[in-house]
Amino acid sequence: MTAHHADDQAELFILRLSRNSGVLGLAGMAFVSELFSKCPDLSAEASSNGLLLVRPLLELPKEDMYKICLAANQEWVEDPTNRSALFARNRIRMILTDLASSIFRSELQALIAACRRTRLHVDKICSNLIHQAVTIMPEGYAVIDLGILSPSELKDIVLSKFIALLLQFVSQKQRPVRGSASKLLLDYIRTSPCKTAVTASGCYLCPAPGSKGTKVLISCSTDAELTLELLNPHSTEGYNSTISKEVEQIVANGRSYSDQCPQSMLGVQFLNLTSSDSVLAEAKRKGILSESTYKSIISLRREESNNFKSKTNIALKNKVEHKVECTASAPSEVLHPEKVGYFMNRFIVKWYLCKQNAYTSYFMINSNQLQDFGEEICNFCNSCVLGHDQMVRVRHMIDADWLYLATLSKREDGSIVHEERSLSVESRVMSNINLCSACTKKSAERALLLLKSIPVAARRALPVLVNVDGVLLSIPSVGFQHCPCLVASAIFKPKVPLGGGYNSFL
Repeated sequence: MTAHHADDQAELFILRLSRNSGVLGLAGMAFVSELFSKCPDLSAEASSNGLLLVRPLLELPKEDMYKICLAANQEWVEDPTNRSALFARNRIRMILTDLASSIFRSELQALIAACRRTRLHVDKICSNLIHQAVTIMPEGYAVIDLGILSPSELKDIVLSKFIALLLQFVSQKQRPVRGSASKLLLDYIRTSPCKTAVTASGCYLCPAPGSKGTKVLISCSTDAELTLELLNPHSTEGYNSTISKEVEQIVANGRSYSDQCPQSMLGVQFLNLTSSDSVLAEAKRKGILSESTYKSIISLRREESNNFKSKTNIALKNKVEHKVECTASAPSEVLHPEKVGYFMNRFIVKWYLCKQNAYTSYFMINSNQLQDFGEEICNFCNSCVLGHDQMVRVRHMIDADWLYLATLSKREDGSIVHEERSLSVESRVMSNINLCSACTKKSAERALLLLKSIPVAARRALPVLVNVDGVLLSIPSVGFQHCPCLVASAIFKPKVPLGGGYNSFL
């Protein structure tokens, strides 16, 4: 819970206005926002909900908060940096204080409330569209049914928000789509049937295979810099599951209340507006803003916009002058055995070596017997593709991996199963090599069958494990293991859920 108040909301409105935010950005802070941990919950009772940040005082002026504290003999602390004109918010606050007539304040808050109601309405429509027209696959890609979506019937503000939510989810990049990229995507989605591909905001969009352009596939672009964050599997120990259930119930109640709120109560007025200029002009036309308040807001925006442009130019100049050449990032990231990695904020990846039941899966498929080949052979097999340093790297799947699997699947099956326990260690090792080869062949065959059901664009965003020489070790999403001793998994668990979590502007 925070004490953000109406004055904070007014400052944010002017700040975003100076950055040319549209009506959705001008809605300001939500009364309730859902926050998500930097690292996903790895516990068995993991919840899809985050923590709720509540701002119950957003409609209360700061002056009233002072009066309440004085009446209750409650001391408060003032941040001395709030008086520094170096910060945009402080400059805006000082000017707003000078302009703060009761009429100006009430009209500005009325405009913010109108933007907030528009945001609430758009969010509700987008949520319904996501549930009706979008399918999220376990491999981490999304499919939009254009027939259900009917993009030509949606207003620009709704369709733009809908696309932005999907792209933010698939890429797990929370910067919204803006400007020319947003216009490009609007035109792309509205072109039916879909026949081309486009890359935007960390995502690759193309016609879904077999849909004849009636569906659009959105996958994570592999052009982005690879990230692999090590996770602590015990970081969520002690987490109170009761709190999680309470949050889930609060969110459910909030959504139910919002759904039952009649359209007439919302009074949505800015659905057809895209620019900040059009929002101000429409607010003036509808009598939300008086002429004097309108002119004051325009003046405020112009002044802060000039300050912002000036500082941006200085920052760009310094960036050019102090530019440092750096090498391209590595195409893969290291992951040690039994460690848990978070790949691209999308997949939880881990691997380890299994010595006790290295060949069980092979024999379950090919034989009723399970031979004990001994510790020496398991140790040899563990290093046959990993190398003695047992170094594994994680990267995206590439086309060469498919070709490599095809080669493995066509390799001669030279597996030999010895029943005599009196064989020398050397003979048993050679037998182990043959058996490992047979397991690899079977695993490659199964992986190829599964990969055929995954669109090519989506395959390229799958995490794969390779050794230090770049040799493919595993594609966990389709169960491929180069060695039966290697056990790997990759679970699609994005940091932020589809829709960005719960927000309430009501």
